[in-house]
Amino acid sequence: MMTSIYRSFTAAITGFAVALAPIAAPALAQTVTDNSIPAAGLDIPANAQLLGTAPTNVYRPSATVNGQIITATDVEQRIALVRLANDGVLPPEQLPALRVQVFSTLIDEILKIQEATANRIEVTEAEVNEQFARVAAGFRQNPTQFAQFLITAGASERALKQQIRGDLAWQNLLARNVEPFTNVSEGEITDRLGDMERNRGVQEFRVGEIYLRSTPETLPAVAQNARRMLEQLGQGASFPDYARQFSESSTASVGGDLGWIRADQLPPTMATAIQTMQPGQLAGPIEVPGGVSILFLIDKRQILTADARDATLSLKQIALAFPAGTTPERASELATQFATATRSIAGCGQADEVAARLGATVTSRDQIAMRDLPPQLQATLAALQIGQVTPPFGSQAEGVSVLILCGRDNPTAVTLPTADAISQQLRETRVNQRAQRYLRDLRRDAVIDYN
Repeated sequence: MMTSIYRSFTAAITGFAVALAPIAAPALAQTVTDNSIPAAGLDIPANAQLLGTAPTNVYRPSATVNGQIITATDVEQRIALVRLANDGVLPPEQLPALRVQVFSTLIDEILKIQEATANRIEVTEAEVNEQFARVAAGFRQNPTQFAQFLITAGASERALKQQIRGDLAWQNLLARNVEPFTNVSEGEITDRLGDMERNRGVQEFRVGEIYLRSTPETLPAVAQNARRMLEQLGQGASFPDYARQFSESSTASVGGDLGWIRADQLPPTMATAIQTMQPGQLAGPIEVPGGVSILFLIDKRQILTADARDATLSLKQIALAFPAGTTPERASELATQFATATRSIAGCGQADEVAARLGATVTSRDQIAMRDLPPQLQATLAALQIGQVTPPFGSQAEGVSVLILCGRDNPTAVTLPTADAISQQLRETRVNQRAQRYLRDLRRDAVIDYN
């Protein structure tokens, strides 16, 4: 089955998954400069000089975090997971910066697990194994096969399970110590609903962000690291996976997804960038308070306004898999034959007949939200009439496919969301903000010894 439609049809699990479709090239490359910023509230002389020769910014391969060891093997195995998320390729010149970022991520992970343990919140092996099995299923393998696959790739079952444990520990900790004490008043809900009504028709954006902390001194190095990361994302690496691995924002656990947001709710530099982007595009590095960000525009819409892309579709997919070892020449020949045979399809009723003639498979799906499809397919399907066929799409490795539009339910008039939906949205935003402060305090109080 073609990967682009596979993402939408199966809602594949993630937390750690190979990118299923390439991300468009960067929409913006903003140069980050090392501006002088006053040391807010700190008694630091303008001509301060470091005493001694300790190379504080040099990466060291191991450390202890409140007594718990991070080894060089831990770092390298986690990098191997990143390599898998980048289709098995990481340019050697980018590894030093990635090691530093992975090291920081491991420190945060240990702090989260330690804090959860201190609060008597334990993640059971059954919970970890269940999530590990879900990730394995996303790779179409059982847990035993997937564990061996990770070893072959230079990672390990232990490394991935540690990452899973950290995510679950943090989620459980927030669920007990933060979420129950995060309240939303009726007045706030009323204000939000009124705000939406006043902004009816105003554009809002669903944004993914990878946030990297920096100081004025480390800004150039962090920005350079962000540019390397942006290059990998532009080559097809998974944005949600990179956000989970590297983002230092509380939204890292959800793949960097900020949800739906208006431009005026973002820092000015982010707002300027996002308004020039199209869904599927990247931008960065963008200087924001306390660091830099890489942005990914997931989608955009107008508030409380019907959009053609809010339609739900009934689709049939005809997919022709190429045999293992198919040469590029043979793949091109098969794709041409497939395109010729499917071009004349007139309605979904002919799908089975054409597929049988080609030796292809047919998959039918109803109630597919158009917005859940890749942007390029959204534009194509929006222009089709019922019974028409998309151009073929696919790859030499996986074969070729087309979609037939069997039905379309156009969006109705958009109404205000319910008070419960608004309350949940406000609570999630507030929990994310408190989680970010919580982790910041844990970093501040941690005792980290570098070896």
